[in-house]
Amino acid sequence: HVDIEKGKMAAALNRLVGIGAGLAITGAVINSTLYNVDGGERAVIFDRFRGVLPTVSGEGTHFLIPWVQRPIMFSIRSKPRRVPVVTGSKDLQNVDITLRILFRPLEQKLPFIYANIGVDYDERVLPSITTEVLKAVVAEFDASELITQREVVSQRVNELLTERAETFGLLLDDISITHLSFGREFTEAVEMKQVAQQEAERARFVVEKAEQIKQAAIISSSGDSQAADLLSKAFQEAGDGLIELRRLEAAEDIASTLSRSRNVAYLPGGGQNLLLSIPP
Repeated sequence: HVDIEKGKMAAALNRLVGIGAGLAITGAVINSTLYNVDGGERAVIFDRFRGVLPTVSGEGTHFLIPWVQRPIMFSIRSKPRRVPVVTGSKDLQNVDITLRILFRPLEQKLPFIYANIGVDYDERVLPSITTEVLKAVVAEFDASELITQREVVSQRVNELLTERAETFGLLLDDISITHLSFGREFTEAVEMKQVAQQEAERARFVVEKAEQIKQAAIISSSGDSQAADLLSKAFQEAGDGLIELRRLEAAEDIASTLSRSRNVAYLPGGGQNLLLSIPP
């Protein structure tokens, strides 16, 4: 009887083990048929028999055929990238320019991107097309125009680079020139030009100042001439009377000044007033 009970228990355990193993295998198979696409991502399916499928899977959980199909994840969020380029301007000046690009892949172009470029599409595409476009655009402008017409240059780069990127399935959200510098010779020439302009401004100021002094002297001379003419006319009309009047006024001023001095004594008498200078 005890052996019978043990046999039943062993059979039950074997059945439980078999059920557990079956469930584990079933779960593994089911899990292998599912894949998740997180937010901001898209999936491209590679089929061992048909190659890259043209459909793109969005966010969520999806089914696939185990061991036959494999999902490849792509981020569709915008990502920044800086591309430095050294090229030449229209007047053969060396130009060091850096472009900042904000890019993302076009969702409907992901199968094309994976089949023809790969998951590292940004490393393969952006540096080459950016260098190509920048060399072409910078060669259209002189070095000085690159500074004075920077907005025009940026707009031209934006148009050409956006057009080139679309052929590879990329969308450029923003393009901006973050750095622009020139060779040592051009920089020195610009500095010398600025110094020459400052010297010219200083010389122009000196000339204008001399001209103002000249005009002031002319006006002063004209005023003195007019005053002399007025005095001459007054002498002709009043004769020596005006001179005598001016002499008396001057004598009065002198007497008033001397009378306030401590070293001068005033002595009245005999109808004549005397001013004596007494040493201190």
